[in-house]
Order: sequence, then structure tokens, then C-alpha cells
Amino acid sequence: MREVYEMVARVAATRSTVLVQGETGTGKELIARAIHAASPRADRSFVAIDCGALVDSLLESELFGHVKGAFTGAMADKRGLFEAAHGGTCFLDEVAEVSPCVQAKLLRVLQEHEVRPVGGTQSGKIDVRIIAATNKDLSALVAQGRFREDLFYRLSVVTISVPPLRERREDIPLLANYFLRRFAAASGRTVTAIRPDALALLVGHDWPGNVRELEHAVERAVALTANAVLHPEDLPPKVSGAAARDCATPHSRLSLREVVTHHIRSVLRQAGWNKKLAAQLLGIHRRTLYRLGKRYGISLGERD
Repeated sequence: MREVYEMVARVAATRSTVLVQGETGTGKELIARAIHAASPRADRSFVAIDCGALVDSLLESELFGHVKGAFTGAMADKRGLFEAAHGGTCFLDEVAEVSPCVQAKLLRVLQEHEVRPVGGTQSGKIDVRIIAATNKDLSALVAQGRFREDLFYRLSVVTISVPPLRERREDIPLLANYFLRRFAAASGRTVTAIRPDALALLVGHDWPGNVRELEHAVERAVALTANAVLHPEDLPPKVSGAAARDCATPHSRLSLREVVTHHIRSVLRQAGWNKKLAAQLLGIHRRTLYRLGKRYGISLGERD
């Protein structure tokens, strides 16, 4: 993520078109907004549209506008989002869903910096920076003939790839505590912290919905908890259940050495063998983790 932040900082001051790639819920729009906020266009409009949420005819009208009488129901001229974003930034989310017809018109916007409304005969110049996002592999779609190659190259002048949350588990405690503070303040709840065992469950979950799923999980926990500190049972069942079973002691009669060994190895697995994160989840210093590993003969793995 540091590489992502550095890329955002470098590209913000330029006029280059940016393509943000990543799974659903990784925060692609947040990246786009960060680029806009750090750019010379920050005091102008940031206009976002989900290209996959609208049918072609409506998307075309939303982006480019239309003139009166262009189609049934067009009772007056309408300004499109590109014109509304003049001087600022237009964010095209799920750009892979755009039809070939609209792709051709997008290409013209990028090449000529002008927009022609639906049903119109006159084109107008615009000054808009375009940031596009997708959760699909656009290069693969190009190879399949489902996305224009020339548009792909125009959109991907700079490409930023946002890693899924399961590949950056060390961010989970920071994000979870941020969401905790935000939702507690918004709801007036006095929920102040997350217990280490609950935090371990959050870190151990794979989060297919990424940051968005984590956000909703913490929001739910804050809304439902009767405690001042979040407990494992406050978490959604799919987070607390599977992870709790993974952490559970496999046998009832174990020595202290076996219990300690099992627990440390379980937490290390949840932390992706990141020893710094594992120590944080265990509530101990990293040096203490090394001492325990040496004392009990626990292999801490190769990853840091």
C-alpha cells in the first residue's frame, strides 16, 4: 500500500489518465478521490459514475448529455457529467462494462477533449481528467475482442493496482480500529477497543469483500455489542465461527507447552507468518515472541 500511496502522490500533479485496478471493495474510488484531492483540480468538481449500473442509452445520456427531442422523454436539453466535471475530475467506475458504442465515444473524449450530446450536431471542448476503475483484467478483455485496444491504452497511461485485503493483513488492525472509532462516534456508543482475540479473528478472515466487508463487519459489531470492548461473539458468524474453529484447541488434554505452541502457530497462520503482526495480536513484544519460539521449540516461519 505504501507503493500505491507513493504512486498517488506522483501522479496527482499530472494530467495523465489513470486506471485503478483491484477487486470489489478494495477502495478504488478512494484512490481516485485521493488523486483528485492532491491535484491542482482539487477545488473543482469530482464526478463519479458507475458504468455497470446503467443501460447503454442511459449511460450515454448521463455522460454526454442530450438535446431536447433526442429520444422519447427528452423534454429539454441536459448537460452531461463530462461537462459537469469541466476543470475537474470524472471517475468512471467499472469501465469494463461499457458497450462498444460508448467505448468509441469515450475514445473521442480522450483524444479530442470534446463532447457531443446525444442527438446533437455540435461538439464542445472540455477540460476533464479521467480516472477509470475496474475489477476485471482489461488486457484480457482486449485479447478477447470485448474491449477496444486503443481505448485501453488511452485509459491506462498510468495504472495503479490496489491489493486485496488478504494480501495486506497488517493493515487490518489499523482499519478495524479506525472504523470502530468512526462508527462509535457516529452512533454515540461507548465502544473503545477490540479485544486481542477478536482482532485475531479479523486478521485471520480472508475478506472476499475486502475493505468494504471489513467496514460493514465492524459497523455491525459496534451496533450490536453490549460491551465497551468488542468481543469475538460481537463479530459476524462467518468471521467469528470459521476462525474460532481454526483457533480452537484440537484436543482437550494438552500440556502447557502444547497449548502455547498451538496458539502461537495458529496466530502466526492468521497473520500470514508476519511476526510483527502476530506479536501485536498476541499482545506481546516481537522480541518476546522470539523468546517463546526459542523456549518452546516453535518454528516461526520465514516471513516477516
